[in-house]
Amino acid sequence: MNKQSSTYTIIYIIVLVVVVGAALAWVATALKPEQTKNANADKMKQILAAVHCAPANNTLVAETFDSRIKGIVIDEKGDIVDNAVAFDVNVADQSKEADTAKRLLPVYIYSDDETGTKYILPLYGQGLWGPIWGYIALDSDGSTVYGAYFSHQGETPGLGAEIEKPEFQERFVNKELFKDGEFLPVTVVKAGQRPQGNEDYVDGISGGTITSKGVASMLDNCLAPYKNYLEKLTNNND
Repeated sequence: MNKQSSTYTIIYIIVLVVVVGAALAWVATALKPEQTKNANADKMKQILAAVHCAPANNTLVAETFDSRIKGIVIDEKGDIVDNAVAFDVNVADQSKEADTAKRLLPVYIYSDDETGTKYILPLYGQGLWGPIWGYIALDSDGSTVYGAYFSHQGETPGLGAEIEKPEFQERFVNKELFKDGEFLPVTVVKAGQRPQGNEDYVDGISGGTITSKGVASMLDNCLAPYKNYLEKLTNNND
């Protein structure tokens, strides 16, 4: 075949594309188990971070998670959903379901001899430039915040990205979700201001107003469906 002909060039390009495509597909398939393992380990570490128990050594993350955390899935009524795995629930999708009665709500129950039982709830929302997410840990009373963890996909460094810093996350500690018997998720307000209602609040990020509002909306949207479940925990602790 004439190597200078158009036919040869077209065949050469087709063969090259097929070979490269096959090679990339093989590499993607070979790496997928390791990528999934790393993604799962990162998720476990974030959940553990909400209870201040994320191991510095990544090899211990799965071991710590499996030994101290039990996952369940509940519905809006606070009842356990059978045959549902908490770790497999896509919180991003569930948070966008307008009918909260249809949502699957994961609960991660943490327990150790030193700190007792904590309930970790996942969060997902929208910041200024992209998704934000996190976990909030509650004491056994189902009301008092024990810890919080937030992260983001692309918020502005030094501004909205500050939600991932311990300084911001620690502001939530000891805030209450129930005030005088009423369920009021913690909110985020501009520094120096107060919310219109009676809910507990924290100061937002200076210069990161939209991201701060995104955190407030995320807390309200994602925590509200847990009201009945948390109410049961509160009543059991009376």
